[in-house]
Amino acid sequence: MKTILLGVSGSISAYKAADITSRLMKLGYSVEVIMTTNSTKFITPLTLQALSKRPVHTEVMEEIYPEQINHIELAKKADLFLVAPASANIIGKLANGIADDMLSTIALALKEEIPKVIAPAMNTYMYQNLIMQRNLNTLKEIGYQELEPREALLACGDFGRGALAEVDEIVAYVHQILDNVH
Repeated sequence: MKTILLGVSGSISAYKAADITSRLMKLGYSVEVIMTTNSTKFITPLTLQALSKRPVHTEVMEEIYPEQINHIELAKKADLFLVAPASANIIGKLANGIADDMLSTIALALKEEIPKVIAPAMNTYMYQNLIMQRNLNTLKEIGYQELEPREALLACGDFGRGALAEVDEIVAYVHQILDNVH
């Protein structure tokens, strides 16, 4: 069984992580959910735990098994790393090697050959910001793949590019990548 590390960051789209988790589980994947503190304000870890049938990881210093370093063990078992939704904050951390929470710490511990996918979700102006675009380009240069946000009416009331890619698209993309990994 292939293992997907699903990172959930602080975006209103965090609630869609429940659907992503459920669909990936139905396809036969093991899903380990890693949540940032901000994402837990939008959806509870308990929801994602119930759907993944696994503990949800939120704290880098919380060691479930004393004989293991949790963030290292999770990184070692990953067949794919997916951040959906990927907020501007987590994209900035990943692009600059900042490891100050469970999600960004695991990202730094991943083997280079592990497929890494980010699905940004944020306000249009944040997404178009030159710093954000530079951070996205940095991630692409080191092997991350971006599932670009779609145009839609956003939670803030603006219309434009910034809405999380459709769940169907995210799941199909992940499935395609893992189907091609032997």
